[in-house]
Amino acid sequence: MAAEAPPPSTERHKLPTPEEFTEVQESAEFGELRRSHRSFAFPLTVAFIAWYLLYVLLSNYAGGFMGTELFGNINVAFVFGVLQFVTTFLIAWWYSRHAAAKLDPKAEAIKTRMEGGA
Repeated sequence: MAAEAPPPSTERHKLPTPEEFTEVQESAEFGELRRSHRSFAFPLTVAFIAWYLLYVLLSNYAGGFMGTELFGNINVAFVFGVLQFVTTFLIAWWYSRHAAAKLDPKAEAIKTRMEGGA
């Protein structure tokens, strides 16, 4: 059973001018929002790329190690491959929590102020 979307709002919001966008972009509040996003996203991106490259390099150059059987027909390469998926989902979940707790409230405050609600 699909949930129906609420009807579109008939309330008209004031459209910000280009000068207002520039003013907000230069504000300390927007700078803090951008810093909060970057301080979370950039290190995790670098760490994940390094982890992925380690997997690729080990697969290419350490075949003996990656082929080591851990139990049954499960080897190191398989475990590392599965861990790639696990870390992808964990990072997405962690970012979602970070955005909901730290980014979304700041962004909503800026948006509300720009639309004339504050």
